[in-house]
Amino acid sequence: MLPKLLLVNFALAAYLTGVIWMVQLVHYPGFAQVPAAGFGAFHQAHLRRMGWVVMAPMVAELLLSGWLAWAGRELGAAVWGSLALVVIIWLVTFFISVPFHNRLTRDGYNYITIDGLVRTNWLRTLAWTLRLGLLGYLLWERL
Repeated sequence: MLPKLLLVNFALAAYLTGVIWMVQLVHYPGFAQVPAAGFGAFHQAHLRRMGWVVMAPMVAELLLSGWLAWAGRELGAAVWGSLALVVIIWLVTFFISVPFHNRLTRDGYNYITIDGLVRTNWLRTLAWTLRLGLLGYLLWERL
């Protein structure tokens, strides 16, 4: 069961790492290119659509990373590090990224807010990338 659990964790991390790199390099910087007059509708569509793309995988990742940390104790501290990275991602999401999105929803287009969102999103990008690398290493060692 442990190899399958590790593989599913890796797959979720790979998916979410791909999404966050696309968001970091393409989508969030593109916010600054949207005309102010249409920004509110654009941002609402973004929130609605991204919810479908990330929420279920993020919840699954949280649950499965906890399960892996508990069931995979034989893999060592790396599984706890993997869980810690998921917790960091959730904390950054809800205490940094969501407040930036709330400001954009409330105030509309604001370059400083968009820039803050892009800059702080590097925390999540780095955390997911590290988690993917860590899980990839664990998976490689098990094969």
